[in-house]
Amino acid sequence: MSRIPPVPPADWSPELRTFITEFRDTVRGDKAAEGRPNGANLLGVLANHPALTTAFLQFNGHLLYGSPLPGRYRELVVLRVAWLRRCDYEWAQHVIQAYGVGISDDEIDRVADGPDAPGWTALERALLTATDELLDEGAIGGVTWRELHAELDDQQLLDVVFTVGTYDMLAKAMRTVEVELDDDLKPYLHGRG
Repeated sequence: MSRIPPVPPADWSPELRTFITEFRDTVRGDKAAEGRPNGANLLGVLANHPALTTAFLQFNGHLLYGSPLPGRYRELVVLRVAWLRRCDYEWAQHVIQAYGVGISDDEIDRVADGPDAPGWTALERALLTATDELLDEGAIGGVTWRELHAELDDQQLLDVVFTVGTYDMLAKAMRTVEVELDDDLKPYLHGRG
C-alpha cells in the first residue's frame, strides 16, 4: 500500500486530466494502444500535487521525447538506474520503453550485469559506466567523459547527466512513497528476480 494513496483519475481536475492525457500520448507516440500499461498508480500518487506533477512531467517529457540523445541510449541508462536503485516500478515502466526503441530481452537482462557484461558497444559500455559513476561518485570520471565525448555532442552529454539524475530522483521518490506496482506492469519485471 502506497504511503500516499493514489488519487483516482475521476478525481483529477480537468486540467490535470488533459495534461496527463497529452503527456501519455506524446510519450507513447505511434505505439499508443488500448490496454497498454499506463502507470496509473504512479500518476495517481503524483496527482496529489498537481503543480509538482505538471512541472516534473514537462521536464521529464524533454528527456523522453525532446532529447537529442537516442532512445536506445536513454533507456539503457534509465534501466541501469532502476536496477541499481532497486526500483521495480521504474524498471517495469522502462522495460516497456526499451522494447519501443528496439532493445532486446537479452540486452534488458544484461543491464543488471552492468558495463562489463559482454556484448555492449564501446559507447553503450561508457553510458553504463557513466551511470554507475554518477550514482556512486556524483560525477562522470575523466576517462568515461572522454569516451562519451568522442561519440556524443554537448547537448547529448548534458541529457545523459540529467537523465541519470532525474530517474535517480524518481526512483527514490517511488521507493520512499512505496508506490504500488500496477498489475499490468508486473509482467515486465523479468530480470528482477
